Amino acid sequence: MKIVLNIGSGPHNPARMHPFFREGDAWRQVRVDIDPYVEPDVVASAVDLSAFASGSVDAVWSSHHLEHLYEHEAAQALSEFRRVLRPTGFALLTTPDLAAVAELIAQGRAEDIAYRSPAGPVTAMDMLYGFRPALRAGRAYMAHRTGYTADRLYRALEDAGFPRAQVRPGARYDLWAAAFMEDATIEVRL
Repeated sequence: MKIVLNIGSGPHNPARMHPFFREGDAWRQVRVDIDPYVEPDVVASAVDLSAFASGSVDAVWSSHHLEHLYEHEAAQALSEFRRVLRPTGFALLTTPDLAAVAELIAQGRAEDIAYRSPAGPVTAMDMLYGFRPALRAGRAYMAHRTGYTADRLYRALEDAGFPRAQVRPGARYDLWAAAFMEDATIEVRL
């Protein structure tokens, strides 16, 4: 069985995994989160995955997590993702698309509901600075501290040492990226 680290997993919810990792019984999810309240398998920051040996996992899944780190921490996290991956491994990530968010703001729609998430309505301001209901509830680690456009995310993956990456805009003001190790032959549909 292949191992996928779910970085910034939040509470256990198999439906939040990318469909690629839910196909059959091929993947075992290991949930990693900085918040012990969500009861992850491993309590850790993405900038220090020392609980995992180098080259020990097949994939990393990071959904709306990188933007919660400061820019220098996000660079460290991407380097850690690369370090823990096997030579055939890959990372799959999604994060808000600052270009799409900026368009909403430029249109005067900063406070309009852009979409509804399971946690509630999301505005451009939530995507830019962090989901405000969570922040109001005292969950300061939910603040957004950096952000990405497609070019910026691609460069960050390159700078982390991934030999091959692809980035594309998503359907709901987000970016999707797949970054592959040197011997990866797998194809992931973004």
